[in-house]
Amino acid sequence: MQPFKGLTEKQVQERIAAGQTNDYRMNPAKSTGTIIRENTLTLFNLLNFLLAACLFAVKAYSNMFFILIIIMNIVIGIVQEIRAKKMVDRLTLLAQNDITVIRDGKKQAIAPEQLVLGDHVLLKSGEQIPSDMLVLDGLAEVNESLLTGESDTIVKKNGAEILSGSFLTSGHLVAEVRHVGADNYAAKIINETKAAKPIKSELIQSIQKISKFTSFIILPIGILLFLEAFFLRNSSTYTAVVASVAALLGMLPKGLVLLISIALTTGVLKLAKKNVLVQNMYAIENLAHMNVLCLDKTGTLTEGKMQVENLYLLDENYRDLLPTLMTSYLAATEDSNPTAQALNRYFGEGAKEPAKQVLPFSSERKYGAVAFENGKTLYLGSPENLLQPSQIPSIIHHYQESGLRILLIALTSDGILEQPKDLMPIAFLTLSDPIRANAKDTLNFLTEQGVELKIISGDNPKTVSAIAEKAGFADYQKAVDLSSYSDEKEIRALAHSHSIFGRVTPQQKKLLIHELKSLEKTVGMTGDGVNDILALREADISIAMAEGDDATRQIADVVLLDSNFGSLPSIIFEGRRVINNITRSSGVFFIKTIYSLLVSLFCILTVSTFPFIPLQITLIDLAIEGYPAFFLSFEADNRKIQGRFLPTAIKRALPSGILVLVNVVLVWFLGQHFLSALDTRTLMYYLLIGISCFAVMKSCQPFNRLRLFLVITTTLGSFVAVGLFHELLSVGAMTLPILVGFTIMMLCNVLLWQPLAKQVNKLKLTFL
Repeated sequence: MQPFKGLTEKQVQERIAAGQTNDYRMNPAKSTGTIIRENTLTLFNLLNFLLAACLFAVKAYSNMFFILIIIMNIVIGIVQEIRAKKMVDRLTLLAQNDITVIRDGKKQAIAPEQLVLGDHVLLKSGEQIPSDMLVLDGLAEVNESLLTGESDTIVKKNGAEILSGSFLTSGHLVAEVRHVGADNYAAKIINETKAAKPIKSELIQSIQKISKFTSFIILPIGILLFLEAFFLRNSSTYTAVVASVAALLGMLPKGLVLLISIALTTGVLKLAKKNVLVQNMYAIENLAHMNVLCLDKTGTLTEGKMQVENLYLLDENYRDLLPTLMTSYLAATEDSNPTAQALNRYFGEGAKEPAKQVLPFSSERKYGAVAFENGKTLYLGSPENLLQPSQIPSIIHHYQESGLRILLIALTSDGILEQPKDLMPIAFLTLSDPIRANAKDTLNFLTEQGVELKIISGDNPKTVSAIAEKAGFADYQKAVDLSSYSDEKEIRALAHSHSIFGRVTPQQKKLLIHELKSLEKTVGMTGDGVNDILALREADISIAMAEGDDATRQIADVVLLDSNFGSLPSIIFEGRRVINNITRSSGVFFIKTIYSLLVSLFCILTVSTFPFIPLQITLIDLAIEGYPAFFLSFEADNRKIQGRFLPTAIKRALPSGILVLVNVVLVWFLGQHFLSALDTRTLMYYLLIGISCFAVMKSCQPFNRLRLFLVITTTLGSFVAVGLFHELLSVGAMTLPILVGFTIMMLCNVLLWQPLAKQVNKLKLTFL
């Protein structure tokens, strides 16, 4: 290479002062502050803290226990997200080794972020390119797959542009830094993902709908209940506030929010044991709902590394000498491309003949050569580029037809020639990029589960289609080359008619995902390179390989730590387990929301006191809602998700919520004529406990040992707790008249529940 002096120290300092350095953090992930803010500043939390503040103002401290549930939920969310963020930060696999620059005519090693605009950089095989550069001298092959998805290496020589994020697979270069920091190509792609990706979660949306609805009615209902108590019933400020807050508190499904957090966090921890890092715990829910999955080729269906299948001798005289020739060739070329790595693994270490001339392997000429001091020259490359068609042994054609890549090993005594001739073929190698061992089973599983599969790759569609066929991909023939399409409407139409897309740009990947989402489908995307980032950000659920690009891992919802595509079934099953178990228990949680609203309206109309206090409701939150639901959330349940969460939950809760209202009205009427105020409150609360426990029993059907145990312990525990702490709960002891009234009314409730449930199930509830 010709001599270069590079920048002077003065020029370097001037550019540092001007901010023209490569010190730029391409990190699109959430900051710790953002994580804390998103988990804390929610409408749901605000409403609960406002109610707690009202109780605190009147010194009703014993009724504030519910706020611990809210704090616990906030802490779980923050801890989980920060834990995932720290793990991803530790996963950074991008090369951070020092690079060599020429300054003042001398070589020196510096960190990549210390580069300045105009620096002259020495790059050699195996090194990652830290900034966009212009080649000044040398010849090398560059792999740009992390940027473009194209796995073929590209020859770079004088005047060529090389992009940050790509790496040299062979050769040496001197290049000048043309872009630094945010101006780099990779940084520009990543910066398009800076906008926060909204969380798609039916569970979150359901809670938000309830919170939003409640926020509209809490203020007017709360004010009316307080004014009636304070002015019309002459209640004390303490009593008026406690009763009003109790009514409003029941409308917010605190226990359900905590159950969702605990269940999802448990799922996250279980998946962590299977080398799956979940950064957004609601990703588990989306995986359970996923009905379209877009796959990258390299590293997903294949292992992403070449492998020598076999070595075949064409000349038995070289059986003993061939290993030495190959180890000598590999040592002399110093190539680090996937093919060279596969050859090094196959031949290992061995004796080395000294080399006097080296011709690096080039994908343009498709061969490389090394001339040894013993007079022999070894050529390695494509048979078609080293031999005349008539000279290629027929056995090579046989293996080529089976889809394997062939490398011919040939010798000559003529040294290295631009156009080799009179070569003597002595052996050939068969190579392949292995299909992942579990790829076929995983694709079959996804298809059986009703997940529509698409393969989106920057590679040649014919190559992708051939690999897809080997992997057992059903629609491998529906392939299209998107390099010939620029019209957005045409690309959107192709998203529905084809299954394999080749030569796809990052922007086209994003467009395909957007189009698939437009049909109200839950779309997943796997990827490992910068070229996948826009699509991963657009997808409802993004899955990154740990072996891929750092920025890809930062923005992904799920990171496969062992880059094992076969983990997807267990992730989907975990998501189904969590969502099915939450849905089963959700009917119990929404009972309180329904009866709190209905009873509050009844109390306003009759100018009566809301019959329950916050502490009573908190006991139901913990003992009847939380306790059985927590243990049920661990049950295995791989069934496909059926129906929408909120309508299903409300339908399950409505019969019990309506029965609570009916019971409260009847007992209120009895209290007006036959029962004392204390007996009225007591009977109402026992009936509330009874109906809630019956709802738990219905949610646990069909019974197994665990479910039966939970029903029995929930029922007995709740009634025993009320009996032991009745004074703290502001109710009376169970007397014979109360017991008789409770028994008769509960029998009626049990008989009425099923007919009522049948009528409720006929409701459409489309507004939900």
